[in-house]
Amino acid sequence: MNLNEIKPGESCRVSDISLTGPLKRRILDMGVTKGVKVKVMKIAPLGDPIEVSVRGYNLSLRKKEAENIEVTMEGSDE
Repeated sequence: MNLNEIKPGESCRVSDISLTGPLKRRILDMGVTKGVKVKVMKIAPLGDPIEVSVRGYNLSLRKKEAENIEVTMEGSDE
């Protein structure tokens, strides 16, 4: 399952990041690493960008970036 498939209010854990080069480094530098818990806060009306909460702060990711982040479900934290 990819991060872009998660609905607002749901939490998941990052299991793999299939990006390469500078884009992968940027994602890792923002705190999105394997094993980290991510909660989808909201999705823009047209689906891009996606706002997630990771490591205590909110981060906006492009849909294309989220498609390359593999996750496993954690359950809802509402």
